[in-house]
Amino acid sequence: MLSPLAYIHPDARLAPGVTVEPFTTIAADVEIGEDTWIGPNVTIMNGARIGAHCQVFPGAVIGAVPQDLKFAGEQTTAVIGDHTVIRECVTVNRGTVDRGETRVGSHCLLMAYVHIAHDCIIGNNCILANTVQVAGHVEIGDYAIVGGSSAVHQFVKIGAHAMISGGSLVRKDVPPYVKAGREPLSYAGANSVGLRRRGFSEESINMVQQLYRTLFLGGLNTHDALTQIEQELPASTERDTAVGFVRAATRGIIKGPKRGRPTDGSEAE
Repeated sequence: MLSPLAYIHPDARLAPGVTVEPFTTIAADVEIGEDTWIGPNVTIMNGARIGAHCQVFPGAVIGAVPQDLKFAGEQTTAVIGDHTVIRECVTVNRGTVDRGETRVGSHCLLMAYVHIAHDCIIGNNCILANTVQVAGHVEIGDYAIVGGSSAVHQFVKIGAHAMISGGSLVRKDVPPYVKAGREPLSYAGANSVGLRRRGFSEESINMVQQLYRTLFLGGLNTHDALTQIEQELPASTERDTAVGFVRAATRGIIKGPKRGRPTDGSEAE
C-alpha cells in the first residue's frame, strides 16, 4: 500500500490501510488516518493532520507554511477531517500564532486548484468548487457551497447552508441559509432548495424567507430589522443562528439587491 517510489519520513504516523502512491513526499510531523488514499505527486508537509477515509489527488500540497509575513516559524497545524476529498493541486496552508491551525472539516469536497490560507476554519460537508481562493482567517459554516473561481477576502465569514455564485468576490460576511450572487455580491434569496435537500421543514424554510425579507427588503437599518425579526418571529434555531451571525459580523454583511430584481426566494431555482 506504500509505494517504494514515495518518500515517507520514518517519523510520520500513518494508520493501517493508508495508501501512498509513487513520487509523493510525506514529512516527519504528519499524521494520516486509516484507509486514506494519498495519490501520486502529493506533498504533505510538517504539521499536516489528515483524517480517515480521505482522498488526496495529485499535485496537492497540505501543510505548507503560511504565506504571511508575520509568520515566525511557530509550530502549527493543517487539519483535514474524515471522508474529505482534496482534488488536484489544492493547497492548504497551516496556521499561524493567531489560531494555531487551519482546519477543514469532514465530508468536504475541495475541487481542483482550491487554496485555503492560514488560520481558516472550514466546516463539515462544505463544497468549494474549482479555483476558489480563500484568504487568511476566513470562516465557512457547515454545508456552505462556494462557486468556482470565487475569491474570499481575509477575515470574511460565510454562514452555514449559504450558497455563493461562481466568480464572486466575497468582501463582506454572508449570512447563513442564503444565496448570494451578482457584483457587488448581494442577497439573492433564501437557499430553499438546499435546505429542503437537507431535511429542513417547510415551516423553517418559510421562516428563513420571511426573516431575510425583513432584513434585506424591509427598508430598515440592520439594528431595527433584527429587532423586528426578534419581535415578530418565534424563537428557533434558524432565527437565532441568523440573528446571532448578523450581530457578530465585524466586516458587515452583504447588501440587499437593487430594486426590480426578485429576491424573496420565489425566483427560479
